[in-house]
Amino acid sequence: MDDRYLWDRTGPVDREVERLERALSPLRHSGRAPAIPAPRRFVRIWALAAVLALGALLGGWLLRARPAWDVARVEGAPRVGRERIGATGKLPVGGWLETDASSRAKIRVGAIGQVEVSPNSRLRLVESRFRAHRLALERGAIEARIWAPPRLFFVETPAALAIDLGCVYSLRVDPSGGGVLSVTAGWVQLTRSDREALVPAGASCLMRKGAGPGTPFYDDASPAFRRALERYDFGDAPVEALDALLREARKRDALTLWHLLTPAHGAEQERVFARLAALIPPPPGVTLEAVRDREDRSLELWRDQLGIPWYTKQSPWWRRAWHRVRS
Repeated sequence: MDDRYLWDRTGPVDREVERLERALSPLRHSGRAPAIPAPRRFVRIWALAAVLALGALLGGWLLRARPAWDVARVEGAPRVGRERIGATGKLPVGGWLETDASSRAKIRVGAIGQVEVSPNSRLRLVESRFRAHRLALERGAIEARIWAPPRLFFVETPAALAIDLGCVYSLRVDPSGGGVLSVTAGWVQLTRSDREALVPAGASCLMRKGAGPGTPFYDDASPAFRRALERYDFGDAPVEALDALLREARKRDALTLWHLLTPAHGAEQERVFARLAALIPPPPGVTLEAVRDREDRSLELWRDQLGIPWYTKQSPWWRRAWHRVRS
């Protein structure tokens, strides 16, 4: 059979099809198709408003949900509030987790990582939302392993705020409220008021209550260099400390000297500039005057000469991810 007759009646007539057409012809519709009225404008507006309201409610729930975090006992008898946890427990928002000298625990940070809590530690779950996971470490030590995008996990301490940039790090707070941050992989930003430190893998940073974070240094720096840096950051004789600091600095310690360029002033800044230039010559056009004027571009160009995969807010996501993998 030629199928053209079925579509536009141009092919040869099929007798069987012709017979069916005659039999069904009384049922043929002879009128015009009914018009479908256009939806009223106010119906469309209310439908759109309902969709937007539903989206806002869902988004608000995702951003403001405050679920408790899972806690697992690793050793001893850690407590949430006044209650000892068994094999597992829950840490609610606002709740305190405490370990004694023989206790350790592990916290699951939502779906983005985990935190191991050392003995003699006390911390509180401050916030648990879609875009912010925040702890407050009052004393003791933790080790955080975070596999989420940067700036989703925060740890408050009496001295500074630690902002995760996708990394593994340990954080210790002593009875005075000071402490030390040590980074194993990735980057961590320590900040308080107008003081800020970006700490890369393999480096540490001291912090003091009332003073904030100090200056980052590599863990393999000499003891004399580290002692001089601590005196310069937190002591009462910065000029004498700077003498020892510059004398002990290696090429690898350019990380520390670069961080000192901006907070230093006058003759101190000139000495830091000269020593850093001797270790890592600045790019063409980067001068002491540019550093004194706090020209960000000059500082960034010299920073890139240090050979460190720097994390910056302006870096594209794929470069930040690559830096994390390399670390």
